[in-house]
Formats: sequence, C-alpha cells, structure tokens
Amino acid sequence: MEPFPVIRFEPPTLHVLDQVGLPHEERWLALTRLDELEEAIRALRVRGAPLLGLCGAAGVAMAAGHDPGDDALRAAAERIAAVRPTAVELATGAGACLAAALAVPPGERAKTAWAFCREYFRRRQEEDRELAEVGAEMLPAGDVLTHCNTGTLATGGIGTALGVVRAAHARGKLGTCYVTETRPLLQGARLTAWELQRSGIPAMLLPDTAAASLVVSGRVASVVTGADRIAMNGDTANKVGTLGLALAAARGGVPFYIAAPTSTIDPKCKTGAGIPIEFRPETEVGGYGSVRWAPDGVPAWNPAFDVTPAELISGIVTERGVARAPYRESLARLFRATTGEPSDG
Repeated sequence: MEPFPVIRFEPPTLHVLDQVGLPHEERWLALTRLDELEEAIRALRVRGAPLLGLCGAAGVAMAAGHDPGDDALRAAAERIAAVRPTAVELATGAGACLAAALAVPPGERAKTAWAFCREYFRRRQEEDRELAEVGAEMLPAGDVLTHCNTGTLATGGIGTALGVVRAAHARGKLGTCYVTETRPLLQGARLTAWELQRSGIPAMLLPDTAAASLVVSGRVASVVTGADRIAMNGDTANKVGTLGLALAAARGGVPFYIAAPTSTIDPKCKTGAGIPIEFRPETEVGGYGSVRWAPDGVPAWNPAFDVTPAELISGIVTERGVARAPYRESLARLFRATTGEPSDG
C-alpha cells in the first residue's frame, strides 16, 4: 500500500502532479509564487482536503522566500485560506506553517517553513496509515461504495476513505469498490477509478444517479467517503452528492462512514450550518472541458459540497479511532487527544 508521488518540496519550488490531466496525462507543475499556487488550487489541479493542507503550508514557505516579515506572512496565510473556504485544512495547514515561521527570526523563516512542510508531509502519510487500519478493522466485509476521490491524489499518503478501502482489500475483506462518477468534474471516474486500477483493487464505475438504487438494493455492505470539514456536532461537509448517499444508506440500513484525519475537525464550528459552502463556476455543469451539451444562457446551481447531518453518519474514522454518536463528546475527546487543547464544542 505504498503511495505514488503527487507532491515534492524542493525550495523554493513546490512540485505537484496536475490532476486536471489525469487519467490520460501525467504532468507536473513547478510552483514558486502564490498566484501560481492559487490558480492550481482554484482550478483543482491540486485538490483533496489533506493535500490542500500541505499546499497551504507550502504557500507560506513560498511567501517567506519573498518577504519574511510578520505582516507579509500573515497576509499570505489569509490569502491562501480564502481560495477554497470549505476545506478547513487549507487554512490550518497555512496557519500551522505560519506559526512555525514566526517562531524564528526573519532570516531563518523560509528554511524553517520548508522544513515544516516536509515534516508535515511525513506526519500526513503516517496518519493515513493509522486511519486506514482503524477503518479496515471496522468496515464490514463485502462490497463498498465511495464518492469523489480520497486516495493518494487527495492526501499524498495512501488516502483517507480510499486508504480504508485499500487496507480492507489487503485483509481480504473487500469484494468490489463501487465508484460514483462524481459530477460535474468526474473526480471518481477520472481519479478514483485510476487509483484503484493502479492498486489492483476490483472497481466498478456507476453514474451518480444510480448510486441510491445500488445502496438500497443491498449489494453494498457499506458506504465510506471523506470529509472537508467536520463540525463539533458531527455534521460533515464533503463533495456534493454525499448527502444523497447518506440518505440512501439510512433508508437501506447500510452503514455510512466518514473517514478523515482529526485535522478535519473544526473546533470553532459548532454545527454544519456554520460551514461555508464553496460554489463553483456555472460553466462546469453544462459540459466538460471544451465539450458543451447544455444550451447557452441556461443558468446552473453548482455547489462544490453539501453537508451530511450527524444523525445519518454511523461513525467518523480518524487516525485516533472511531468517533460515534453522541459526536459532541466523542469528537471533543479526539480533538483533545490530538492537540491537548479544549474544544469549543
């Protein structure tokens, strides 16, 4: 279950695999400026909450190489966090690197920030492995359904929800992994199917519109997805379409799990109502790439995420263990165990 390379820190350059070209073209980007990083994040050349955390940290390291002053670094961290507001790890990664840089004299800040990125990446990969083992132990044997992409492309490690799938397959517990296309940008069809194929894991692709009927048919033993932000009451933001899967799972009596690192828990967010939802350009809905199928002039509603209420979630798998209802207590315990800090939840 070794991850393949998707990110490299080579000061003053951040190298990332451009996910827009996948699965047909593997090309790398060399980023040295914040505007380049912003474009890569906004265009989903890099994506996935944990990987965005690494990119947020790298953005601060880049900025420190241009201007290591306190105000300049704080402004850079705020600028990065605002690019995609739903994924909390983009902001927390930038904030953690900022704190490390501000703790040393200005002349040492760039070096310190890049060193932080490398250590952050090491921890990120280790957390993926721990989370995967926790999840594989809990996951029922049989087929599983997942949504969007939560593998190496999303984390730099073996993945969160897809890491659980990989670990379950290694234990002989997994039959087929069903993968939703994940419209409108097809992260499941383009990225997750590609990763599963690379890993030798049986995969079956299905339209998003077929997922509910598959779940209630009894053909899958569980549904497992990732998360971009988890409120302290257990409400969870993830790729749009996740809520529908959770509702179908509840109707069909199928366990629905979230797999995400504890860094995805937002101690300042009490409920899902406080999670900002990113809206994407309307042009993404009426076609894909240069191919258009919708008539010109028809508007589109295109949220990138939706919020799944805690009562629909069977458990939240983290590297520290599984949180279960009541989530205010279990998530608070996980948060304290990870950070040593009290939560607001």
